[in-house]
Amino acid sequence: MAHQNQVDYATLQLHGGRLHFMFDLGKGRTKVSHPALLNDGKWHMVKTEYFKRKGSMTVDGQESPMVTMVGDGTTLDVEGILYLGGLPSQYRARNIGNITHSIPACIREVTVNSRQLDKDSPVSAFAVGRCYAVAQEGTFFEGSGYAALVKEGYKVRSDLNITLEFRTSSENGVLLGISSAKVDAIGLEIVSGKLLFHVNNGAGRITATYEPRAARTLCDGKWHTLQANKSKHRVILIVDGNAVSAESLHTQSTSADTNNPIYVGGYPADVKQNCLSSRASFRGCLRKLTLTKGPQVQSYDFNTAFDLQGVFPHSCPGTEP
Repeated sequence: MAHQNQVDYATLQLHGGRLHFMFDLGKGRTKVSHPALLNDGKWHMVKTEYFKRKGSMTVDGQESPMVTMVGDGTTLDVEGILYLGGLPSQYRARNIGNITHSIPACIREVTVNSRQLDKDSPVSAFAVGRCYAVAQEGTFFEGSGYAALVKEGYKVRSDLNITLEFRTSSENGVLLGISSAKVDAIGLEIVSGKLLFHVNNGAGRITATYEPRAARTLCDGKWHTLQANKSKHRVILIVDGNAVSAESLHTQSTSADTNNPIYVGGYPADVKQNCLSSRASFRGCLRKLTLTKGPQVQSYDFNTAFDLQGVFPHSCPGTEP
């Protein structure tokens, strides 16, 4: 919570697995840290307190040392808005610290000044799902949206290697698309249980198709590895170690001149994708997305997406016991 200009604020942040409670009554920041490591997937009871110019924090009954407040302020002058779990994308953090992205976690039983918060009817909520009894590393796509990365546009050009891991029970879904306003584009999608890697360098679409030996092999709810390699006019698709390839007869056409964002798991209705045949959004989990050009390896964190619809970063429902 903070004043409009963020001179006064109070914030509880997780950094390096530990909790830090910071507040400023307009005369300087006071910071209370707790030594307990909390990134173990278990429930923890946390209590933070500011009372009579002192701040403290208790985790699972273990209290941190009291810290005396900086300055001579007496009231925490903040707007009547409490953000829980993250901050809106348009929120500009000035003084509250550098941890501003959402927490991949479950939060319950929140009370402020002994009053329980009604989390079921917030003023607004974004990308807040239910808690899973079992969670895995990965990002959950609920089958209705997409993640959009690289707002300024991604240039595929002649060579690109894409790797990712996915898990789904659906036989259709967009995995990734990068397009241009013209015909140049690349696309990865699951269609009728087959995995397709499309590339158009401007002289027509070439497609490498991986068809599993047994039906529904790719849609069995288990993790699968994927590597899609574009090398000039040739493409190679490797799924779970099995390679298929294709190449264009137009050997002089080598560059996919794309300039649009990277769309993962689907794409907006008003966006054109020249190398995807399906409009079905992906339902399942994705992780370890990397795009490599020569020595340049870029891993993408879905927390950094400029647009997320129906996507929950770093929270993938595991198989229930």
